[in-house]
Amino acid sequence: MQTVKGAPVPHSKNNRRILFVDDNPNFLASIRRLLGSNYSITTADSGEQALELIGQQEPFAVIVSDLKMPNMDGITFLAKAKDISPNSVRILFTGYANLENAIAAVNNGYVFRILTKPCQEEDIKRAVDASLDQHRMLRAHSELEYLRKIGKAMEGIIFGFSALVEARDPYTAGHQRRVADLSAVLAQRLGMDRDRTQGLRMAAMVHDIGKLYVPAEFLNKPGKLSSAEFSIIKNHSQVGSDILSPVEFPWPLSEIVLQHHERLDGSGYPQGLRGDQLLDEAKIIAVADVVEAMAFDRPYRPGKGLDAALDEVEHNAGTLYDRDVVQACLNMFRNEGFAENWT
Repeated sequence: MQTVKGAPVPHSKNNRRILFVDDNPNFLASIRRLLGSNYSITTADSGEQALELIGQQEPFAVIVSDLKMPNMDGITFLAKAKDISPNSVRILFTGYANLENAIAAVNNGYVFRILTKPCQEEDIKRAVDASLDQHRMLRAHSELEYLRKIGKAMEGIIFGFSALVEARDPYTAGHQRRVADLSAVLAQRLGMDRDRTQGLRMAAMVHDIGKLYVPAEFLNKPGKLSSAEFSIIKNHSQVGSDILSPVEFPWPLSEIVLQHHERLDGSGYPQGLRGDQLLDEAKIIAVADVVEAMAFDRPYRPGKGLDAALDEVEHNAGTLYDRDVVQACLNMFRNEGFAENWT
């Protein structure tokens, strides 16, 4: 079992876009000479022009403005800039005589840092670099919040699918929930990262959703199924994958559901995949699915018990089931008391 971890995205000049606003053309020219080789610099000679640029272009990482400008002062401009581009970090240039107003702007959240004129070149560079760091942090926070919202929306869809299954077949709903609980803890024991574990749990919550299209009399039939009946039931993996595939989940849920009855030696269904062709998530659900199905009662037969279920996966570890997954499962039940809370 291997977990792939994402690599950080390097910062480029495009991530260092800075807007300087000042009514003094000499100052703007000096800024371009000072910073132009390392940063993407845009200049404006008034607050009005700067607001137009902010509205028309890609967001600026940092916006730097002089305080005293005709028509629109720097504090007013930066307050408006915040409304248009809230993740841009704002710096205010001011003279000592205006320091009180500038501090008020900081307290009101319009300004990240104040620079007093005259200002040394190194002070400008340090302020710009600190502001870029702040912008990266703000952007990362915004992306995290977005992902959280997406995650909640995805959970809502999954729970909606699960509710459909429960309305038709309460047994399958309970089975899916227990498989999801066991799969998520197995993933944690195996070192799978938090995001993939969340996707795994969601896939497990609906891994049998394809059974919505299997006649109930087949699912609950006591005794042996005919070959035709079993063929229809086996199709539930493909049907479940087809139900999920039109939804753009941030995880490969349809593939996980498609593979949850595949086996390491190629004896599973529907595609006869083997070994490394199987997703790690599918390998985990395969073990959790078998253990739950054998341990608990089904409508057409009593459960065989947890010991029998664990013996099954232990006996077939490395042949049908992933050895690492099986070992983690055995340890959880035999040494950690997982069964006490697994109902």
